Amino acid sequence: MTYLKPVKHNTITHDFDSGWQGEILPPQENDDHLSEASKLLRQGIQQQQAGELIVAMKSLQQSLGLFQAVGDLQKQAQVLSFLGLVTYSDGDYKGAISYSQQCLSLSEDTSDLGLQMQALSHLGNAYRHLNDHQKAVEFLEKCLKITQQLQDKRSQVAALNNLGLVYKALGNFIQAIEYQQQSLEIVRELKDNWGEEQVLKNLGNAWYALDNYPKAIAYYEQCVVLSRSLKNVRSASQVLKNLGNACYALGDYAHAIKYYEDRLQLAKETQDKRSEEQSLGSLGVACEAFGDYNKAITYYEERLLLARNMKDRRSEQEALARLKAACYALGDYAKAMQYQQ
Repeated sequence: MTYLKPVKHNTITHDFDSGWQGEILPPQENDDHLSEASKLLRQGIQQQQAGELIVAMKSLQQSLGLFQAVGDLQKQAQVLSFLGLVTYSDGDYKGAISYSQQCLSLSEDTSDLGLQMQALSHLGNAYRHLNDHQKAVEFLEKCLKITQQLQDKRSQVAALNNLGLVYKALGNFIQAIEYQQQSLEIVRELKDNWGEEQVLKNLGNAWYALDNYPKAIAYYEQCVVLSRSLKNVRSASQVLKNLGNACYALGDYAHAIKYYEDRLQLAKETQDKRSEEQSLGSLGVACEAFGDYNKAITYYEERLLLARNMKDRRSEQEALARLKAACYALGDYAKAMQYQQ
């Protein structure tokens, strides 16, 4: 298998398109080792960008071996940074830590602040996923200091956002929001819509965790507009679900239904059966809360049919139980009996 879907993290990573390719210098023509190493490095970068993480890893490891053979410390550190990112994208956090630690040691020897910043970022993000929040904060704060020193605003956005994610994981939502609010200001200044979309979603999540649903809704609404304009369907679907849940928590069932319907429409357009099944369930619950049992039953029946097509026994049983309860609520006991499990 050569294609592996990158793991989604809510993290903003220092990707390969951030100017580093320009620093892969053309090798001396008479040095075959350097020429091949640089070629493999470029190849690994292109493969990572295409989502081909396994082959990217192979190319980068071969490149690393060749740079080690000629003793080029600068290039070794660069390849190690990229290996840290690929393993992180793959969800191999221990591997990401190993490569990034090696990169950090070499980049400290060569006084390369840019590579130190990247290594610290990958280390902080990987430790967050391993629930070692103390180490995550330590590395990301060092990373933030270097971004400020280099006046690298794009990397500041990433460091502030990612620190916010660590503090959210620690349950310190106020601190998380403070960092991500700073991140939002800079990302808007840069007019980076992809970065802004991610930060808005994370701010919405932090306010949601604080049970401040009006604030969460405000950020999610801005986020979903950006998601749609960027054609980021997966993100739009996730945020519409969160919007529906936040409105439901406020008792605003009419708006909850609207957002769940938007998500259902999106799921049908993209043939995302799992999101469609979830949306139908959410719509049924929201319609019941709204007092519209007939509509709830229609949604539950659609969900039941879909669950059976998907051979999802758990969702099927849940739909049957919901249908039975809704029929009882309407006083239609004969119909309720049809949904006996």
